[in-house]
Amino acid sequence: MFPRSVDVLIAGAGISGLAAAHWLKKRGRSVLVVEKDREPGGTMKSVRRKGFLYETGPNSALETTPLFKELVADLGLESEMVYADPVGKNRFILRDGRLMALPMGPGAFIRTPLFSWKAKFRLMAEPFIGRAEKEESIAEFVTRRIGSEFLDYAIDPFVAGVYAAQPDQLSVRAAFPKLYALEEKYGGLIRGMIGGARERKKREEKAKDRAESFSFLSGMQTLPNALAARLGTSFVTGAVLRSVSPTRTGFRATVLSGGKRLGISARSVIIAMPAHAAADVVRPLSVETAEALASIHYPPVASIFAGYRTGDVRQPLDGFGLLIPTKERRKILGVLWSSSLFPRRAPKGMSGFTLFAGGGRQPEVLELSDKRLAELALKEMASIMQIQGKPVYWHVERWPKAIPQYTVGYSSTLDRLEKFEEANPGLVFCSNFVGGISVGDCVLSARRTAERIDDLLGSEKRLPTNLPESSRM
Repeated sequence: MFPRSVDVLIAGAGISGLAAAHWLKKRGRSVLVVEKDREPGGTMKSVRRKGFLYETGPNSALETTPLFKELVADLGLESEMVYADPVGKNRFILRDGRLMALPMGPGAFIRTPLFSWKAKFRLMAEPFIGRAEKEESIAEFVTRRIGSEFLDYAIDPFVAGVYAAQPDQLSVRAAFPKLYALEEKYGGLIRGMIGGARERKKREEKAKDRAESFSFLSGMQTLPNALAARLGTSFVTGAVLRSVSPTRTGFRATVLSGGKRLGISARSVIIAMPAHAAADVVRPLSVETAEALASIHYPPVASIFAGYRTGDVRQPLDGFGLLIPTKERRKILGVLWSSSLFPRRAPKGMSGFTLFAGGGRQPEVLELSDKRLAELALKEMASIMQIQGKPVYWHVERWPKAIPQYTVGYSSTLDRLEKFEEANPGLVFCSNFVGGISVGDCVLSARRTAERIDDLLGSEKRLPTNLPESSRM
């Protein structure tokens, strides 16, 4: 059953929508979360098969903000939360067909064969490089400040691992705002890293390279499942927001559920859907905003899980995994050594791996069948990691629209969305196409959105009315 009215209607039950609902409900607001799929979590899916536990979406999260511990405590998940094995600090890059550890300190940087001496000396000039005069791609920014070799063998594989993108496609200002801010505020990366460390300490935040990776004993889906369970009847699956229209007291939302169109009054509406779905909702209110949302590109990505007998893998599994630069001309973006990171991920004597393919680098591989795609990806992994046997189990998960791309010029898209929110007070976007794509970014954005909406609604606190049914349209 749907309530006739709520303080806040939230469309979308990914981590952004669920976390926003949780914090609004803690503040005494009545909420309703509607989700078109049968279960919560969006791309956050954990699967158990053949004794393996694996993720088809985010494999872990970085504890970059104290909000995670607060959220975990609220949900009573302290005993379920697990941190990655310390070997996860080791990350490998493929160069010239060989895996090389990414250096994590000054001494390791000097000794590493990953970068040439020419590139290392080039880095010493970074503090003397001036600011940019125009918006740059991450490729332009990195090449200008620290040289092309660092772009090719550090930033390029990193961008592929995070965004499944090419560095010449993404805006440094939009996709990596903290990196951009180092130049804007401090005049350079090295000076900025020193100054930024002091500021993070004051805010009780951690740099991403120092933050701990964590998951849960039953996988990452534990978090959205717990949030949805805490919401109880305030969470409804199989329901999708179709339209929103302003009223004198807030908004009238049309929700499609079970083939019926239902009308719900809400003082505020949070759109926590992917950009292409959000575009359809707001089009009657603003064609310009709808077009801006529809223009946000999401490349296709395949997540391939494979389980092997550990004895068949000659590569020591003493790390987080490996990333592959474009220059290596491989058919996969990278591999996570999943069972090396968290406990209970594979049966005894077995190891589990998660491979990624496609993205902005090679979207055409998603046109292959599951069998052919798995064969191609696993052949690449086997040659890199010296795997001799065949997998005992594999699974391909496809994400046709995987990750929003913060391309060059994306700031104008964000400006358009901000103007729309200003013109429609109480109607806001809270999704990974605003505020960042990582789990931590989404949680932080959800908290800020909840605080913003709570302030907007004022001091009046109302509990859910729990009326028997909504009005039908």
